[in-house]
Amino acid sequence: MKKMSLLAASSALAALAAPAVSRGISIRADAQDPSKILADLQRAHATFTQKVEAELAGKADAVVKDEIVALNKTISELQGALDAHAQSVAALKLGNNPGDGLTDDERAHASAFAPFMRTGKIEARGSTFSDPDGGFLTPKTVDSMITRVLGDTVAMRRLSQVITLGLGSDTYVKNKSLGGTGSGWVGESDSRPETDTPRLSRVEVPLDECYAMPITTQRLLDDGGLVNVEEWYANEVAIELAELEGTAFVSGDGVKKPRGILSYDKVANASYAWGKTGFVVSGAASSFLTPSASVSPADALIDLVHSLKSGYRQNASFLMNDLTLGAVRKFKDADGQFIWQPSLQLGTPSTLLGYAVETDDNMPDVAANAFPIAFADFARAYLIVDRAGIRVVRDNVTSKGNVQFYSTKRVGGGVQDFGAIKLLKIST
Repeated sequence: MKKMSLLAASSALAALAAPAVSRGISIRADAQDPSKILADLQRAHATFTQKVEAELAGKADAVVKDEIVALNKTISELQGALDAHAQSVAALKLGNNPGDGLTDDERAHASAFAPFMRTGKIEARGSTFSDPDGGFLTPKTVDSMITRVLGDTVAMRRLSQVITLGLGSDTYVKNKSLGGTGSGWVGESDSRPETDTPRLSRVEVPLDECYAMPITTQRLLDDGGLVNVEEWYANEVAIELAELEGTAFVSGDGVKKPRGILSYDKVANASYAWGKTGFVVSGAASSFLTPSASVSPADALIDLVHSLKSGYRQNASFLMNDLTLGAVRKFKDADGQFIWQPSLQLGTPSTLLGYAVETDDNMPDVAANAFPIAFADFARAYLIVDRAGIRVVRDNVTSKGNVQFYSTKRVGGGVQDFGAIKLLKIST
């Protein structure tokens, strides 16, 4: 059946509904919500049939016969329009429409996902359905929902550079130039001595596997109209993976998981060297400085900002947990003005000393020798590497009456530029 746009469908439905409207039946064919249009037409169909039966009662057989033929035709057309509209709504939910940017194979993949989740059967064919390691790969439409939720909830993923590798990739490797090329001033006829070879640092980010296993009942999956299985699955997996990733990107030790920003060797910023993270101190053994006429707890934050080279500060931001932010928000400058400024625009972060503030509860609390605040150009400092696709294995055997979706994802992370991040240590 040829698909039509919602606007075209609404116009067509309005025309088909004209006989019903003439009999006093209300149909909001100009409604923008497809489900409302569908519901109105279903109510109209039932009401229309009742009115036909009432109006035909007691009329001559010949008149009854003619009206029945005409009205049955209108009802059939209405039912056909209802079916077509229902298909259009379902297609839009699956991302199954010509303007979605998907290939035919990817569109077939998306259409096959819901039946697979409900029944375990793949009802369509396509080269992208199966992962070489086994399982059903989530289609792009579902994978993008998961990625979007992860980006919204995991601060490090939102701030850092994120790249995606194709299937079969296990490690991402890049070289970082540390400078070191010789240079100098020369006259027109002076000799040019050979320059030094640039120093390079090799950055390797292995991809480790994380998993989530949302569970639901087979009965709920069988009741197709009660739950959108794609949205339910995307939300459940995203929440679980967000918790895992959020912790790993901050404090992960790099063993079977990404290496977090706090896991590298830390040195006083005056002794900073590549491969280690520089820090400045708060000035107090277990907290920030106590305010006085000569010092302010905000002094340490000013030191932290200026420990980062100016080339990195333009796009830098603070990262801390909510408890730390609660303490920092009370800091004032020498004029008694708060150094924290709330955002006046939706979607724009609040600022601290003029720089954006992001919160992540995986950052440690303020305590002796802790590193509760990071200041960095995170897009240059930290790299997150995803492997395309999330693999799903459907298990309806382990727990009778329930269905588990064992979902695995490959992801890695690590610092790629040690000069772009600095930490605040609670210490004297």
